[in-house]
Amino acid sequence: MVLSDRTIREQLAAGRLVIEPFDDGLVQPSSVDVRVGSQFRVFNNSFRPYIDVRHPSDDLTELIEIGADEPFILHPGEFVLGTTLERVGIPDDLVARLEGKSSLGRLGLLIHSTAGYIDPGFRGTLTLELSNVSRLPISIYAAMPIGQISFLQMTTPVDRPYAGKYVDQTGPTASAFHREFDA
Repeated sequence: MVLSDRTIREQLAAGRLVIEPFDDGLVQPSSVDVRVGSQFRVFNNSFRPYIDVRHPSDDLTELIEIGADEPFILHPGEFVLGTTLERVGIPDDLVARLEGKSSLGRLGLLIHSTAGYIDPGFRGTLTLELSNVSRLPISIYAAMPIGQISFLQMTTPVDRPYAGKYVDQTGPTASAFHREFDA
């Protein structure tokens, strides 16, 4: 069952669901708009001949921060990591889905490749996987609405809330897939 605007507000007021900073004007009938932050991770293609998923990838990206009125220009075919301005906290009986704004999708901006699912127990900012599939560059401004998050009620609370490698992340977070091989 997808939560309505009324239930989202009730969950926020009770402190079970967290969205900070919260702007009630971003609440939609069955979702809450999220805004893009000011930091982006841009890939540097000249350090390695390929991405080896068994090794940390921190040196593959460079952190860029834009000013309040300065655009970040995403070029055609480019892939960068971004972040939401909002920090979210999901209780152990809800899951969340992140989707792009359709108006931006109609311009060719995709906000995630695979990271649209947010587990029960997750806390932190959401890393955006930004791609430009159009033929023209797209400007992105800090604090502009970029996506929407919806919440789904689970049949029961989970036995084991998310406590993985991205819990409490802030800013655009590089892949930690290499940790899968350490286990």
